[in-house]
Amino acid sequence: MAATAKKKRTARGILAVGAGLATVGALVAALPAGASQDAPAGHGSNGKGWGRMVDVQLLSFNDLHGNLEPPSGSSGRLTRLKEDGTTEVVNNVGGAEYLATHLRQAREGHRYSVTAAAGDMIGASPLLSGLFHDEPTIEALNKLKLDVSSVGNHEFDEGARELSRIQNGGCHPTEGCFEEGKRFKGAKFPYLAANVTNEKSGKPLLDPYFIWERDGVRIGFIGVTLEGTANIVSAEGIKGLKFGDEVETINKYAKVLERKGVKSIVALLHEGGLPASGAYNYDCDTPGAGAGISGPIVDIAKNVTPQVDALVTGHTHQAYACTIPDPSGKPRTVTSAASFGRLYTDTTLTYDRRTKDIVRTAVASANHVVTRDVEPADDISKLIKRWSALAAPIANRPVGHIAESIENPSDVYEKPLGNLIADAQLAGLAPADKGGAQLALMNPGGVRAPLTKGADSVVTYGQAYTVQPFTNMMTVVDLTGAQLVTALQQQVSGANLASPKILQVSKNFSYTLDMTKAGADRIVVDSVRLNGEPIDPSKSYRVAMNEFLTGGGDGFPALAAGANKLVGASDLDIFIAYLTANSSAAEPLRAPATGRITVVK
Repeated sequence: MAATAKKKRTARGILAVGAGLATVGALVAALPAGASQDAPAGHGSNGKGWGRMVDVQLLSFNDLHGNLEPPSGSSGRLTRLKEDGTTEVVNNVGGAEYLATHLRQAREGHRYSVTAAAGDMIGASPLLSGLFHDEPTIEALNKLKLDVSSVGNHEFDEGARELSRIQNGGCHPTEGCFEEGKRFKGAKFPYLAANVTNEKSGKPLLDPYFIWERDGVRIGFIGVTLEGTANIVSAEGIKGLKFGDEVETINKYAKVLERKGVKSIVALLHEGGLPASGAYNYDCDTPGAGAGISGPIVDIAKNVTPQVDALVTGHTHQAYACTIPDPSGKPRTVTSAASFGRLYTDTTLTYDRRTKDIVRTAVASANHVVTRDVEPADDISKLIKRWSALAAPIANRPVGHIAESIENPSDVYEKPLGNLIADAQLAGLAPADKGGAQLALMNPGGVRAPLTKGADSVVTYGQAYTVQPFTNMMTVVDLTGAQLVTALQQQVSGANLASPKILQVSKNFSYTLDMTKAGADRIVVDSVRLNGEPIDPSKSYRVAMNEFLTGGGDGFPALAAGANKLVGASDLDIFIAYLTANSSAAEPLRAPATGRITVVK
């Protein structure tokens, strides 16, 4: 059964088949077959929309990750490209109460407006949302009037059954209801998961598509997550599920929608690209070597059927509004709105009532900054205050002191905060009775936010949780020197060839990364050192890492080959213990120096 905007929301349980993905998209391509370029009187831009041509506003965002409160430090910044070609930093952006205001202002005067998201609305969330299994974020998204969203990999952080609860409502199976007399109602918008199916039955986990309709104007949304989701989430929670090819799935359901008479289609896809510039307003259609956009989304977009009019994407936390040619060679808009609610995309889809299709040449798309110079939305502010009061006894507990903000920048391979976390893991697991670790490796995606210094030097539990929200258990395993080198090579080859994932390393480990070379050759093998000594390929080393990496997550099968595994405390507990033991009000902790990884460009 297909879900439509007219139908009352019904339960979307595990392996239910239905409708609707939601991401945000914009598209620029040729006119649909048989469509006229004439815009007769009564064009949708007059606000009435009863003529032949109707302008539909598509507002979209992605990778919110439960950031209800304004993100701090580097997570609350953007880079803007100025007219003279230089860049400037835009500070103090994002926050759900400001995002709500911007979206509501953007909708004013638009009879036809739909709001979609491209996944990772929840998961890896700050304590305010994560402590309550992201119920606060879903409640906020309901208030924001989100119409549809695709699932992302982080929607599976707590497994498929928890995702079903998030969609359909109900109190948490072990922690119960968080507010007396209140039962969690679930998402009012459909989560779409077209390419997530039961291995045995082949049925989709959740609705594969959603049909938005108003006054006879119909737009179909197909929602998918990246095919590699199983490699970047805990295996336990997704047992029995298959994550299918993005292109094959989108093309399949585009045909389904066409058979239902829906010719205007937007794909919400939790997979993305890497523009040549990190500036949110960079023109990624700029020609020439070293310009434009790269990454998985390019090949996907080039192979998704021309029946799809726009692609709204996510996952890479980048900002872009590009055109990538469809299989017929016609340009098609592909967008992404960075992350953490710092941007939203506003796309105009011009709908032809006669052909029931989008006039691609009339499509316009742009990203807009979620500034904090607007009045915050009162209903979201009250929501944040209500949940903050519940979280306060835990969130406000002091756990350490810092002398300066310790950053987690997205545009460098070695991050000060990544170094701090790796050092904490080594310190916590080096004692013989804790595993005897000789070095530590940390996945960069597990570091979720900077450690920002406030008015004083105090670090709270809530801040530490926001940095490491997964609560992965730590492990120590035996790896040979050869396996360690192979793991380093897997950072820039195999599954990570297009988008390198550079592990953060403890202070006693170092090597050279030569980005002028390709694939595994980027690791200069004879530069790998432990305590200043070359790694011996045949020698065994005790390596600390979280259970996600021990399971081969993030494209590191070499790390899954470790022997003699010992399981220790959680990564969060290890991090907090290190902060407490190594800092005080009199001697606050400073950011570790970088230079463990020498990068040749």
